[in-house]
Amino acid sequence: MLDLSTFFLGRPLTAPLMNASGVWCNVNSQLHALAESEAGAMVTKSCTLLRRDGNPEPRYHTLTMGSINSMGLPNEGHQYYLDYAERHDYENKPLFFSVAGLTLDDNLTIVAQIQDAYTPALLELNLSCPNVPGKAQIAYDFDALDVILAEISSAYSRPFGVKLPPYFDIAHFDEVADILNRYEKVNFITCINSIGNGLMIDMESETVLIKPKQGFGGIGGEYVLPTALANVNAFHQRCPKKSIIGCGGVNTGEHVFMHLLAGASIVQVGTALYEQGPDIFVRLKAELAQIMQEKGYKTIREFQGKLKTL
Repeated sequence: MLDLSTFFLGRPLTAPLMNASGVWCNVNSQLHALAESEAGAMVTKSCTLLRRDGNPEPRYHTLTMGSINSMGLPNEGHQYYLDYAERHDYENKPLFFSVAGLTLDDNLTIVAQIQDAYTPALLELNLSCPNVPGKAQIAYDFDALDVILAEISSAYSRPFGVKLPPYFDIAHFDEVADILNRYEKVNFITCINSIGNGLMIDMESETVLIKPKQGFGGIGGEYVLPTALANVNAFHQRCPKKSIIGCGGVNTGEHVFMHLLAGASIVQVGTALYEQGPDIFVRLKAELAQIMQEKGYKTIREFQGKLKTL
């Protein structure tokens, strides 16, 4: 019998699948749909201290192999998601609580309130949103990354994870891993967020496709799969004591298998979930099971993190 169940930091999951923190998780109705879906875990919308409308429309556009977006962190504010986290059924599936404060002080305020609430939710610190005008991705500033991890580690008594942007240089993999490995409380790494500041053009109108930032936006979908796999594997190799959550380019069971093989413990779905809705998890589970059966694997543990090199 095939077994798609797995464990993440000691928590049982019925499947190694979940949403990405920007998708299908903005309001309670979407969160409830995820809770009832075939996903093994779920994450809230990356939240700020106060509610945000995000960037002006149009801010999302479907592409041939993915999407471009500049959403701008639209969310209901941290208290909204904290209220949900206190009601969530943790026996059904684990919940991650994604935080993307606009300042260090905002992050510390939110984290303190999460800690005081005593929910079992797993904190994910999103240090990689590329779509807030005037706000740089903090995880590209290695000194600032070190500072925020030190501050959160000091203020938050429980382990937590970080969501990272894509890196493209081996030296950057090495430097970021060195920073992360200094912090024992950082026990999982989510990679990647969208590839920031891409540009796509409509040939007929000769215009950009989205309004914010003069058309610049994050690229998601199958375009980013090779970059996502590289980041997953790079941090899996360099941070052996930390679990990896893979995100980027997932639209088929084959993509899920690749992420797991590269070292991910859970695989997030973003653009494809946005386009297809939570029923996508039924198809992804079936396709992953078919691949495992064809390859003779009965459990995920048999191949997870065992990518071969030439």
